[in-house]
Amino acid sequence: MLLEKIRDNRIERSTQGGGLGGRSMVDLFAGCGGLSLGFEHAGFVPVFVNELNHDARSTYLANRKHLIDGIPFNERRELHSADVTELDEERLTELKAHLTSLNIGLDFAKAQNLDVLAGGPPCQGYSGIGHRRAYSVDKADIPSNRLYERMAFVIEQLRPRVFLFENVKGLLSARWTSEGKKGEIWDDVYGRFKRLGSEHGYVVRWKLVYAKDYGVPQNRPRVLIVGFRKDFADKVAKHLNLDNGSEDAVLANMLPAYGETPPDLEEIFADLEDKNITQRLVSRDFSEGLVTHSYPRAASGKWQEYFRPGELSEAFAELEEQEVSKHSDKVVRKFQAMIASGGEIPEEFRTKKFAQRLLPRQWKNQGPTITACSLADDYVHYSQPRSLTVREWARLQTFPDTYKFLGKRTTGGIRRAGNPREGIFEREVPKYTQIGNAVPVKLAEAIGQHFDRLLDKAGY
Repeated sequence: MLLEKIRDNRIERSTQGGGLGGRSMVDLFAGCGGLSLGFEHAGFVPVFVNELNHDARSTYLANRKHLIDGIPFNERRELHSADVTELDEERLTELKAHLTSLNIGLDFAKAQNLDVLAGGPPCQGYSGIGHRRAYSVDKADIPSNRLYERMAFVIEQLRPRVFLFENVKGLLSARWTSEGKKGEIWDDVYGRFKRLGSEHGYVVRWKLVYAKDYGVPQNRPRVLIVGFRKDFADKVAKHLNLDNGSEDAVLANMLPAYGETPPDLEEIFADLEDKNITQRLVSRDFSEGLVTHSYPRAASGKWQEYFRPGELSEAFAELEEQEVSKHSDKVVRKFQAMIASGGEIPEEFRTKKFAQRLLPRQWKNQGPTITACSLADDYVHYSQPRSLTVREWARLQTFPDTYKFLGKRTTGGIRRAGNPREGIFEREVPKYTQIGNAVPVKLAEAIGQHFDRLLDKAGY
């Protein structure tokens, strides 16, 4: 399979005279690994990961067996972290010494040659959906909303050539308190990273980007802050545009302007459609579960071939995570009516809950208009009366089908949302939520390729 071949090649290179076989990266708040995977596709290799949630961290590690000085990364516990607040100066000093001692080409004493540090601190408190589910608690009282400070501290200690901060669009307008000023959280967050420029020698810019511009079948706006260490920025100065007075990271060429054209949904879902599922939903035939165990047809087109590398491209190859929810009869009839009407929900099926949306087969002129979050039942399949499967959800985020997800399939209520009003901040992170929280792989890949090209021009 493609990902295994990539890793095997890196392992082979890393065992021939040492080294990683790729550029080094650290991933903080890594979730299930979408950002790392995109960077891996661009030639980067994770050397340290941080993720608080057990299931998301387990998913991340299950997919990363590349060798670090002869030992698989997922077995090197000293290179994994759960609570980012434990990464104090002492722990980071130990980490730098340990990474420098390994035969992977890193040197934190003289060369300071860690290539990239990236991370997306938890965003539930900044997003519109997160705000609806945060009860009446001010964002200033939610501990995770301050973790950008910890990320900036780790950057100060590890001094990567490049850093990347990722978060939701809602960050730009969020208030610390209900009486606060619109955008005050963004002012504090961006101000903290700008201080890395004035106090620690980084050139810092930011940009609101849209995942659909980078080959992702979603609109999915994301705020990105990027920093180049000054010695690196000086080496590639002729390739940057830093003197125009703008904070725009794309205009500065510190981020890529665009990537691939996004696929239509029928391009990425058609090979997963089991024609028996609709009949079984309507007849209430759940005797064997609503699981499709093998691909109904061979991969067709570049996108299905991307999702199904190697032997998975064949018809009837083993298919994982294609389990359909056992919707009630009323829900199935509602979804059938939506498909028949082109998306309109008949009056008899309307509820106070924000309405599901029927997905289109093709985006047409406007391009992708959705953002996949943590709830699969937000959307209805374009031709079958059901919500999306885990595998389809993962394809929306451009994860190849070779990627494994660990943990529960889904969960609900307080277990997923927590209750900040009662001081309950911990959340279960089942597969749907892990995927919905991830950085889209193709977005990360485009950014990683851009960084790789500039690092190459700098002679690194």
